[in-house]
Amino acid sequence: MSDNIFGITDLGRQRKNNEDVFIAEQSADGRYIIACVIDGVGGYNGGEIAASIARETIQQRLVNFSGEVIPVLTGAFAAANEKIWQERHAVNEHSKMACVVTLAVADLSSNQFYYAHLGDTRLYLFRDGSLVKISHDQSFVGFLEDSGRLSESEAMNHPKRNEIDKALGFHVNIINGDEIETGQSPFLPGDMLLLCSDGLTDVVNKAGITAAITGGGPLKTIGNKLIDAANDGGGKDNITVVLVKNDKEKQQHTVTKPMENAQPGKPKIIAEQRPQAPVTVTESSLRKSYKGWTILLLVLVIGLAAACLWQYVNYRNNRENFFLPKKDSVANVPLQRNLQEVKLQKAINQNKGKILVLSDTAFKSPVIISQSILISRDSLYLKAKGNIIFQSDNGFKHPAFVLASNTKSVQFDSVSFQGFNVAISGHDEALQLKNVRFNDCNIPVLNTYTFPRKKYISGGPNIPAFRLDSLPKKK
Repeated sequence: MSDNIFGITDLGRQRKNNEDVFIAEQSADGRYIIACVIDGVGGYNGGEIAASIARETIQQRLVNFSGEVIPVLTGAFAAANEKIWQERHAVNEHSKMACVVTLAVADLSSNQFYYAHLGDTRLYLFRDGSLVKISHDQSFVGFLEDSGRLSESEAMNHPKRNEIDKALGFHVNIINGDEIETGQSPFLPGDMLLLCSDGLTDVVNKAGITAAITGGGPLKTIGNKLIDAANDGGGKDNITVVLVKNDKEKQQHTVTKPMENAQPGKPKIIAEQRPQAPVTVTESSLRKSYKGWTILLLVLVIGLAAACLWQYVNYRNNRENFFLPKKDSVANVPLQRNLQEVKLQKAINQNKGKILVLSDTAFKSPVIISQSILISRDSLYLKAKGNIIFQSDNGFKHPAFVLASNTKSVQFDSVSFQGFNVAISGHDEALQLKNVRFNDCNIPVLNTYTFPRKKYISGGPNIPAFRLDSLPKKK
């Protein structure tokens, strides 16, 4: 393991099995440092397996990746979620298994780090003696703590501390990363990232973690200090710590020496040669020259010091917001579906047959979509009676309809999609279209394929069955 990353996990003092796993490695091309902490949920029979599936899937997705980093991270989460969900429904003993995960990728060449987070494992950034919590605990108690309604000590001792809202395996699908907290931030020389499970943060407070890091030493020494601190506090859960350091040297600028420190007896004078009388340099004129330069330099130094002081005060006042992902806080609040959307989702969920007819007398066009409509059933024939148009809400970037992994056949008949980034997200050969129109949709259909694990695959998609159709007959 390189000197800029270290990971360690410990059973703790009260558990008989370890449901924590971690990743601490470089990408295949050496560009990225990959750090991840995964905490299994669901007891002895499930938590370890869920965590292991997540670790294996994330490693496969990140072994040699390129392009935009955050979509790769959320894609790895979605793939792990689907595999855990399949295992939950394949084995009765694993029906409650899930895991929480925090994943960070550091790019030292550009001094940036990227992260994705789900659950109550945590990501911290340590810079210049200050420890800043980057991730948010996705739980009721975590919300109360982050919003200032509970102090850190009150949250650590709350009876519902470990009741989480989100995890891999809780739902059939993670729709385009909507449930995943993501972000990026500068990762400067000397900075350190700490990823950890709640086995550490439920026992050791922020001051204790800061003290262990500030004590210095190799990452292995710091990691062991944190493990020991959690065990000394009772070790009630498994404890996992991953540390990443930007070990590049800080840029140090040499301060220019004031002119008054130069030797006055040997001034360096460059005279421009002109056809005129030679210039006579007297001791008095030299004193005035040095005095002028000294005053100018003092003014510049005072001005620079004042600017630095203002920047530091501004940084201290806004430190928490500076390191958090630059997102509008309102955008993080889940949107409330409109009445048409609620009615549509209920109609799909509660329909007892395989055919669902949408009448334009019941659904007034356009039906504005602000959150993806999930189709999670074996088969469905969704047919429009009259003019049914699905239209994207302002700022909505996700699919209008998402076919769950357990869906085998869905057919859309005589509907229109307007203004979506992605109109339908399907998989394998589950989707069929009949007289469907896509207006101003960047990606009409986004399709994925599922293959057995660790099997050799040959072939490719067949010639698409989709074709331009004649105008539909009026109903």
